[in-house]
Order: sequence, then C-alpha cells, then structure tokens
Amino acid sequence: MKSKGLTQAREKMTAEGVDPVAIEVFSHYYRQLEHGETGMIAEDTIEPVGMDSLADVEVADDVAAEAIGATVVIKLNGGLGTSMGMERAKSLLCVRRGLSFLDVIARQVLHLRREYGATLPLVFMNSFRTSADTLAALARYDDLAVDGLPLEFLQNKEPKLRKDDLTPVTWTKDAAMEWCPPGHGDLYTALVGTGLLDRLIDQGYRYAFVSNSDNLGAVPDARVAGWFASSGAPFAIEAVRRTPSDRKGGHFARRKADGRIVLRETAQTPAADQEALQDLSRHQFCSTNNLWFDLERMRAEIARREGVLGLPLIRNEKNVDPADSRSPEVIQVETAMGAAIEVFEDSTLIEVTRERFVPVKTTNDLLVLRSDAYELGQDFVLDQQAAELPFVDLDAEHYKLVGDFDKRFAAGVPSLREAESLVVHGDWSFGEGVKVTGRATLEGQRGRVDAGSTLGEASPARTRDRGTGD
Repeated sequence: MKSKGLTQAREKMTAEGVDPVAIEVFSHYYRQLEHGETGMIAEDTIEPVGMDSLADVEVADDVAAEAIGATVVIKLNGGLGTSMGMERAKSLLCVRRGLSFLDVIARQVLHLRREYGATLPLVFMNSFRTSADTLAALARYDDLAVDGLPLEFLQNKEPKLRKDDLTPVTWTKDAAMEWCPPGHGDLYTALVGTGLLDRLIDQGYRYAFVSNSDNLGAVPDARVAGWFASSGAPFAIEAVRRTPSDRKGGHFARRKADGRIVLRETAQTPAADQEALQDLSRHQFCSTNNLWFDLERMRAEIARREGVLGLPLIRNEKNVDPADSRSPEVIQVETAMGAAIEVFEDSTLIEVTRERFVPVKTTNDLLVLRSDAYELGQDFVLDQQAAELPFVDLDAEHYKLVGDFDKRFAAGVPSLREAESLVVHGDWSFGEGVKVTGRATLEGQRGRVDAGSTLGEASPARTRDRGTGD
C-alpha cells in the first residue's frame, strides 16, 4: 500500500510526463526514505582498496583499436553552472582558444574517429534545461551525429520532498524549483527508459565510456578502452590518488561484508567518521567520474533487478530555494552513477594520472584551465605543461561568478606554468602578460596588476594597491 506522500509524488510525476521506469525507480528510493534509510556507510564496515596503475598495463595496438571501435561515448551535460553565475549549459563556457567545452569534446571525438577509423558515437545526457542550448551549439558539426543514434537523451526529474512529511513540496514563487534531477545515477534509468541502451546493443556497440562534460581530461582513450576490454570486467572506474584538495570528497573502499568495491560519498559518511574520510593515508583513491561498462552486462543486470539497479541512496537535504534559507527544507533523493561499481561482483578500478581528471567546478579551476599550465594539442587533448598544477584561490566575493571573473581578466589570464600557488584577497584586475612564479599572494581591498608584471617569490610584483577610494 502506497503512502500519501508517494501517491502524490507519483501522480505529480505522471502529470509531468516523467518516464514510467523513472517513476518506479523513484518509488524504490521513497520507500527507503520512509523506512529511515540514510545511505550512510560507516567506517567500521569498509577497508582501504588498492588497484593496478594504467602506467604499468600493456595494451596491444590492435586490442586498443578494436575496443575503441566498439565504444560509445556518453557525456553528462545536465548542469547549468549556476554556482558560477551561469543560466545556460555550463558546457557552453569558453575554456581554450575561443572554444567551449562542447567544441573541445566534439573535436576530440572527431579526431579519434579519423585516427582509428571508428564510428565512436558521441551522445550527451542533457537535462530539460540544457538540451536546446547544447543541440544549437553542436549544430555546426555536421558530421558529429551517427546514423540511427541521437546526439542526446534526457535525464529524468523528480519532485523535491518536504523534510517534515515527505510530500512533494509546493513553491509558488518558482514552480520549477519543486523539481530536481535524481543525481547522475539516473544515467542507467534514462538509458533504459529512452530505449537507447537497446539501440546501442542492436547496432553492435559493446562498451560505454561515460564522463562529465566539464572534465576535458576525460578523453575516450583507446588504450584505456583496450585495458577495459581485456579485463573482462562488466564495470570499471578510473581513479586518481587523493590530494589535500580532495580531502573532503568521496573515495573508494572495499566492503567487509562481501568484498565488493564501494564508492563512499561525503554525504554518505557519518559525522563520527569524517576524520577517517579525510585520512589520505588510509583512503588513497577517489573517483574521476570516468567510467566504463559493458552494455550487455548492464542490460542483463537491470533486467534481472526488474528495472531498478538499486544504487545506494544519497539523502540530500536542502532548502527548496537554495538561495533562501527561510524556504521549506526538502529532501532530494539522489544516486551516484559510480556507485554502480558495487552492483557487480567483478567490477574493477584502474589508477590514472591527473591529466585525465581536469574538472572545472569553480573559477579557480577555470583560471588554471585557461592558463599556459595546459596546452591544447592538434588532437584537442589537454597536455599539462606545468610540472605540478598550481593551487589557485581567488576571492569568492569578486571572482566566483564567470561574468565578474572575465572582467578582471579581460586582458588575458596570467602565465601559471611556473606557479606553485596564486591567492588573491580583494578585488584585483590583471593586465596583459602577467606571470606568476612560485607562490604569490595579493592583498588589498582593490588593485591592479600591471601588464608585464611578475608575481611570486622570485620577483616581487609591480602592483598598485588603490585602496578603497578608487
């Protein structure tokens, strides 16, 4: 018997035209909420996990070529970049040489098709908010679409639930805020519900490579494809060693009860275990969100589980309007696509370098990506030029939003190839040809870094602190 809240939620989703498969998956997690499930993974239930490194793996050229020829590339592209002040698809943001994320991704794939003589379809999982902008931006690439396959499929949406009674929230100020995405774990539900999983298999594709559109390091590399095909595993994730900047993020571990690999997110870690979560010597690896899976094995497992893959619940508590702390508290029911690693007994991991993990979540990341710390090759693959990527911390009050960021770097971003860190306190603008070497910090309420200046320990900056009156 369905509860009142679940009945209301299902009716609301049906009226909105949400796919029936997605409604059943949502119902599965709603019942978990009702029974008090939190999705928490306690430290005493897991242990550290090790893995092989891609650098130590030998992959024959013919194996790599065959594997990439059987692969489809899926990019998660549902985000608007609202935390950076954007109102359109985040992937439209200019990142290198006047090219957006979408431009670089499209050109990476087109280059690989020519190199390997592979079909290599590229498909975006968009949200209803990013679909139109994305397709319009890709229209310039006449040869990008593959016959018989779409360029996109849409992720689902679900109602936000009131925290006090688990009924769908009502927010008349902006009805769109009553809805949320189900997390990127919705990938599998959407592939089934749209029929795309069946179409890919019917057209002879065997593997899927999935990554975020804001990670330009996530190239569908033939060598990695060959490694995955040779492993015989149904599911794999590329991992990197955690650094201090990853301390508060999720990590991989092995569950003691059954020996399966799990991905523990911060939201799934009890407060008492936060110190263990941040222990880089204990939990050494985190996810790039670059994953590979066998399409046929995935379809079989979803069918065996009657449409519900059963990923661990993530209970995300927010306000219905995230910008209004007085708005009703809600629960967003989410799952992580990487959590599917625990669904299969023989899933695996592979350690890769940071060059395959270049996410842009803030303007700090954007500054590094636009700088000469990277070069963009003729194959449109990022080539790290800096021995170590610099730490960047820009004053959020003045640089958090892309529009504000661009105004302050209107003459171009500084050279960061020889930088160790750049920390900016206050409102500073930058002239042309600025260079950062070593560690540099700017202090002052407002200032300008003159054209041609060098910032850092080795050569003090020629800067003008203009105080508060200018």
